[in-house]
Amino acid sequence: MGSQGGFGQSKEFLDLVKSIGEARSKAEEDRIVLHEIETLKRRISEPDTPKRKMKEYIIRLVYVEMLGHDASFGYIHAVKMTHDDSLSLKRTGYLAVTLFLNEDHDLIILIVNTIQKDLKSDNYLVVCAALNAVCRLINEETIPAVLPQVVELLGHSKEAVRKKAIMALHRFYQKSPSSVQHLVSNFRKRLCDNDPGVMGATLCPLFDLITIDVNSYKDLVISFVSILKQVAERRLPKSYDYHQMPAPFIQIRLLKIMALLGSGDKQASENMYTVVGDIFRKCDSSSNIGNAILYECICCVSSIYPNPKLIESAADVIARFLKSDSHNLKYMGIDALGRLIKTSPEIAEQHQLAVIDCLEDPDDTLKRKTFELLYKMTKSTNVEVIVDRMIDYMISINDNHYKTEIASRCVELAEQFAPSNHWFIQTMNKVFEHAGDLVNIKVAHNLMRLIAEGFGEDDDNADSQLRSSAVESYLRIIGEPKLPSVFLQVICWVLGEYGTADGKFSASYITGKLCDVAEAYSNDETVKAYAVTSLMKIYAFEIAAGRKVDMLPECQSLIEELSASHSTDLQQRAYELQAVIGLDARAVEIIMPSDASCEDIEIDKNLSFLNGYVQHAIEKGALPYISENERSGMLNISNFRNQDQHEASSMHSLRFEAYELPKPSMPSSIPPVSLASTTELVPVPEPSYLRETQKVASSSSVSNADPSELRLRLDGVQKKWGRPTYSSSETSTSSSTSQKTVNGVSKADATGTVNSKAHDNSYNSRKPQVEISPEKQKLAASLFGGSSKTDKRGSTVGHKAGKASSHAVEKPQTTKAPVKSTAVEKIVVQPPPDLLDLGEPTVVSSCPPSVDPFKQLEGLIEPTQVTTSVNHGVVGANKSPDLIGLYVETAGSGPSTDDANPLSGLTNSAIKNAHEGTTTQLSKGPNTKHSLEKDALVRQMGVTPTSHNPNLFKDLLG
Repeated sequence: MGSQGGFGQSKEFLDLVKSIGEARSKAEEDRIVLHEIETLKRRISEPDTPKRKMKEYIIRLVYVEMLGHDASFGYIHAVKMTHDDSLSLKRTGYLAVTLFLNEDHDLIILIVNTIQKDLKSDNYLVVCAALNAVCRLINEETIPAVLPQVVELLGHSKEAVRKKAIMALHRFYQKSPSSVQHLVSNFRKRLCDNDPGVMGATLCPLFDLITIDVNSYKDLVISFVSILKQVAERRLPKSYDYHQMPAPFIQIRLLKIMALLGSGDKQASENMYTVVGDIFRKCDSSSNIGNAILYECICCVSSIYPNPKLIESAADVIARFLKSDSHNLKYMGIDALGRLIKTSPEIAEQHQLAVIDCLEDPDDTLKRKTFELLYKMTKSTNVEVIVDRMIDYMISINDNHYKTEIASRCVELAEQFAPSNHWFIQTMNKVFEHAGDLVNIKVAHNLMRLIAEGFGEDDDNADSQLRSSAVESYLRIIGEPKLPSVFLQVICWVLGEYGTADGKFSASYITGKLCDVAEAYSNDETVKAYAVTSLMKIYAFEIAAGRKVDMLPECQSLIEELSASHSTDLQQRAYELQAVIGLDARAVEIIMPSDASCEDIEIDKNLSFLNGYVQHAIEKGALPYISENERSGMLNISNFRNQDQHEASSMHSLRFEAYELPKPSMPSSIPPVSLASTTELVPVPEPSYLRETQKVASSSSVSNADPSELRLRLDGVQKKWGRPTYSSSETSTSSSTSQKTVNGVSKADATGTVNSKAHDNSYNSRKPQVEISPEKQKLAASLFGGSSKTDKRGSTVGHKAGKASSHAVEKPQTTKAPVKSTAVEKIVVQPPPDLLDLGEPTVVSSCPPSVDPFKQLEGLIEPTQVTTSVNHGVVGANKSPDLIGLYVETAGSGPSTDDANPLSGLTNSAIKNAHEGTTTQLSKGPNTKHSLEKDALVRQMGVTPTSHNPNLFKDLLG
């Protein structure tokens, strides 16, 4: 290796690898690695580190991460190395970042631009390195950034680039199918690529696509068959051979695709028969890869439309697999046989002794696979042998997961193929006894239902014998210690329902056994609940039969104990038992009928038993009941009616002529003021209409008005008489629906949304010197003898047909037409505000407003038509000078704010500032001094009308 080490690495790095390999404990290994991390942290941060050294440091970081330690401090240096112009360093950087980072790492954003640049490089090795990084690091959000360059590389001159581009597109499809859905046709085109590597890479995405949608790719069957034929005939370069097999992985992928395309399609399958038969004949079974191809051929034959010659060839291959000494080949043979018996069940009989040998093999994996095969081969003639073998195996293993699976299979086979009631009950008892609480609770419920319903035959004696057999077996088992809770629930339920049904056992004997169960499992509330309910059933049946009930002392003590239990469920059951015992025979027979656990419950949906009560209430004046459908329909109709009436009234009040500007009755004596000193006009509120979407707020649209016109601002002024409140300016209401303006009318459109030849392969011919034991021959005859056809009983052992049928009542759906909610702009004749009730909203009514006693105040208020607008933006756009404001405190020069309190007026200083071009800032709320000044102002207005004293305004303001 030399002093510099092998592969251009330093001796220090090789010593590190050697020391880690010679470490005798994990602690010693961790100590070496931590020391290496500290060394790398120090050296990697040194300035002017040579690139060759940095490359080695990055490789050592990869080694550190590979051993499970954190090397995040060097991630950024690996990212920087991807920017290097040197091919060796760039490829090292890409290798490191693909190992260090995941697609959601924060540093991914730093290499996207580098990847984009390298994808356009003239050096195809750089492009390949970038494509490798694309497959590992590009996430769903960054796919659009590199997708155009990757698609363009599908036509690259180098086959390696085209192959990696296909792999990148496949990765994109796996991450985000919608982002490359329009590029799926490119996979079809690349299937005809001249390079076998590109064609082989295309098979992977096509397999995924065909798995999702088979019918869209039926036209490619001929192409796949042609490619497979050429591969099998060794027309590909020798470089694609593996262990003297021509392109075996391409063959396996093609066979998987053909299995999908030929499933249930006779025409497509007929095109595949010849090439699959050629592979069976030509394939070499002396190597593992050859056996893999043969196994895939068997899977394909079992999936496509059946062909007798191919099935015969597949059976021969399975026989070779099962006769092999390799456990792997035996496993493949068992699995392949399990697939093939779906098409040809009689094939299993040819290999019965081989299957039994696998069943007795010490290899646990092979044994489990053989049980899966036997599960598929089960029929009524061999169910007893198979289920007994499965239960014996279940008892011998400790794997709870697989024990649960074996138990469920035993239950399923027992329900389907049980030869007798007695065998069925004994088998279920074994399963519950040895599997314990691993048995699914649904299995217990199915067993109870099966015992209650029987086997669905008309012979009631068979059902009675089943229940009697269950009661007898459970009475023998109930005394055993440590029974599973689920099994005890089944025992208690069966004893309660059928313990005294045939008269073999007395009620006292059964109740005594149930009390013993409740006392023995006092910590299990579920078992005690089942026991108490079973006691209640037995006593109820005795009372209904007219026999005297003598409760045992242990039962009485149990009921008294449960009556004071902390569990409300147990308390309720105990009290119910006491109540039932006190009823007469007729009442008990009605509430606890015998053998009625599977009777259908008839529900009176119309509640006809309440008819007398309802009629009596209506006679006393109660309103009749209105159903939900009728209520919703009436509500919808009333909504339509109210809306139509409102729209009609709104249409009568619409005015489309332009608004008129107010004209003062007398010229103002206040000189004009520049717009810079004005304050914004705030709309005066108007009461809303019945619909909140139609609001009318008063405002002043005086964009072209004379600036000398005087207007009082009455918004937000505190009332001095009546309720203490403030008037608030109307805010524009935002609508969630899109608004359209037509002829000045805003319309909100609300749209309602209304709501998928059997070969004789003798197993003895392989070992003629070994005699087959009589026991094995007998077992084989038990498993594979009899009819080869599967005659299953009903899946649920012919359960009784239910009486009740569910009726799905569909509620009528009313399709509502879209209703337009129109916000109407109205022109309202605004009466002059009452100065004695400042800020009080004027109530809109149909009657004409009364005459304002201060209507004659000249110079202050002019009776004009005040226009209203829902959109306050009009007011903000057409600002006009407001020279009169009450309670305004003088502030320094600055812009007027829109959020100022509308309680405004001009004082002496305010007018002075107005003449000097100073902007006033509104204060929030009146103070005491200004309130007194306003009171004096109002009183003087009330005494001296302005029509007689035109200079009153000047006098009041100083």
